[in-house]
Amino acid sequence: MRPMDWRQIMMVSAVGVVCLGWLLVAGVLLRAVLGEADWQAMMALLGGRIGLLAMLWALALIPVSLLIGHLLEHYVRAPARLAMALRSALHAGVHRPVVPDGSRETRELAELVNALVAEREAMHRDMDARVREASRATELERNRLAALMSELGRSVIVCNLDGRILLYNQRARLQFRRLSRAAGWMGGAELIGLGRSIYTVLDRELVAHALENVQRRLARGAEAPSAQFVTPIASGGLLRVQMAPVQTDPESLEGDPEAVAEGSGERGHALAGFVLLLENVTEQQRADAEEDRLVARLVADGRHLASRARDVLSEPSLAVGEAIPQVGNTTEVRVLLAGFEARLEQFSRERAALLPARWSLDDMLGSELLEMLEQNIVDRLALAVSRIDCSTSPWLRVESYSFMQAVLHLVKRVHRDCGAGALQIGLVSDAPGAALELRWNSDSAPTPHLVGDWMASSVAGNGESGLSVAQVLARHGGSLELLEPTGGTVGVRLPLRLAPPQEELPQETWLRGDSRPEYYDFDLFRASARVSSLEDSRLEDLVFTVFDTETTGLDPAGGDQILQLGAVRIVNGRVLPHESFEQLVDPKRAIPAAGIAIHGITPEMVRDQPGIETVLPAFHAFCEGTVLVAHNAAFDMRCLQLAESRAGVQFDHPVLDTLLLSAVLSPEETSHRLESIAERLGLPIIGRHTAMGDALVTAEIFVRLLRLLADRGINTLAQARVASRNTYLARLRY
Repeated sequence: MRPMDWRQIMMVSAVGVVCLGWLLVAGVLLRAVLGEADWQAMMALLGGRIGLLAMLWALALIPVSLLIGHLLEHYVRAPARLAMALRSALHAGVHRPVVPDGSRETRELAELVNALVAEREAMHRDMDARVREASRATELERNRLAALMSELGRSVIVCNLDGRILLYNQRARLQFRRLSRAAGWMGGAELIGLGRSIYTVLDRELVAHALENVQRRLARGAEAPSAQFVTPIASGGLLRVQMAPVQTDPESLEGDPEAVAEGSGERGHALAGFVLLLENVTEQQRADAEEDRLVARLVADGRHLASRARDVLSEPSLAVGEAIPQVGNTTEVRVLLAGFEARLEQFSRERAALLPARWSLDDMLGSELLEMLEQNIVDRLALAVSRIDCSTSPWLRVESYSFMQAVLHLVKRVHRDCGAGALQIGLVSDAPGAALELRWNSDSAPTPHLVGDWMASSVAGNGESGLSVAQVLARHGGSLELLEPTGGTVGVRLPLRLAPPQEELPQETWLRGDSRPEYYDFDLFRASARVSSLEDSRLEDLVFTVFDTETTGLDPAGGDQILQLGAVRIVNGRVLPHESFEQLVDPKRAIPAAGIAIHGITPEMVRDQPGIETVLPAFHAFCEGTVLVAHNAAFDMRCLQLAESRAGVQFDHPVLDTLLLSAVLSPEETSHRLESIAERLGLPIIGRHTAMGDALVTAEIFVRLLRLLADRGINTLAQARVASRNTYLARLRY
């Protein structure tokens, strides 16, 4: 469909007006030279034929219009198409000959352009070959790094100072799949991806605290500084995170002073980002606790057997009165038993001395610890918990798993021994330490004997563990304290260690708060300064989610539903096929046969698939912090918006449409269908009429269009949206 060419309309109208003007002038001249009788005779002759004259005038304009259209086609539109083809070759890398079109001069020019383009492509191929040869060593190192990352036994994520993910290995993807709250088919894709923010998983304060630790050690001249902290995860477990800095020569970050921090002496340290090693330590800590329990049981059983053997040797007879066979040398046996008991005692002392070395105390934010305790008390003990107001959330040094086990055991005993049905928990921070307070409603405080029984009991609650409450609390710097009864409440206080004080550094030194959420892309180390809003952001700085839907029909307002969603991300001008989202959807209605012939999705394929109320929240998370891109986006966005109420999400993302952008760049073209745009840009069509196939083609088209937009001076998101809004195709509604 070609819009009405206003230039042709204006030219034809001008010819018509000129003709009318000429007739009026001719009439005036005739009136001046003809006598009255002659004039009246001529008017009588023309009197009934004015309509015929108007029709002849209009018919005369038809060949004029065709002639003007022909001239415009050959001398205006053809050169415009040639100019567009040249822009595509120059800026979008389209390598296909220009089709000669238009006037003879334009066709000759097109042939000369084809010759120049061929020479240019030959030069580029030669240059590419030389660059490949020169960069072979770098590529080899890059491949070695990729191979090393894939073989590492730990989850590795590399981020820039904005917190944007630059690199991750397969183990990290699997780790994030376990952390994901979405359905299993998402595979954690809504959490991890190049250009996504690590702060969707880790709290900014945790990262800032660790970075400050690293900087202090850098300032002291440490060669390999690192920091470590733990954080609870959605599943209720614990994630241990070790951080190391990515350093670079300060001169390589020239123009980005925020990334350069002063080091010790005369040496400066430029931080380009940080490396995170992630490990889910929930099972490890649980296994350590079970090992402690088994060893303690072995020691206890050995003591019991030795004691029983000594008692038997001291007895003159069995309980039934029969004589015990005499042991040849009872004194020697007693000496052996005493030695065995001494060995057990020595083993217990040595093992107790080794436990602190194995129990690593990690940095943990106080509020994170409280949230973890609240969740476990509610989920595992089914007791009501409320938070005691506190003004600060200190950083703590805590072995979180054993401390949580001790707290859960104490809460269980308080519920059983004191009848407490609801608890209050909170943190107090007084130098040189901190403490966790547990309060409950009661008129009398627990007796010292009861408190002593709590302290001596094992945190597993079965009397067999080697970890008593007293041992766990001693590791954290103290012992259980009773609180004075106040206002009908009593409670206990559990000691905690404060993390070492940190040098106060401006947070913006490490975190750039307005950061936006194939496996590596080191170009992102040179992240641009933060922008005030997405509208003012340069297109090259944004992360895009290119998506497509397949539906039961073309009338979403009339009840047609989404059958399939497919999406892929674009980061730093690169399409990332591995950062994708693809899912069939049960429409909960019949699929018309006419639609099956197009998209090939049958009722059997969607029968056991999740509904849109499950898929759409996962897709919304996948799109978080990105700009949405689609071809004929008005239709796809209408489909999403009609499903928002059922899914409980809202798609308020900025949207760009490749259909409208193509009309902006090629107003002379008659077709802006996906196939036509791909053909003009020299792109193959693969997987047409599948959501993922169309999303990939649209993504490749969009990357090419971005370069052409920049050539037209359209560099920001706001400029692209305004230009799209002004096209004639923007009037389409669904």
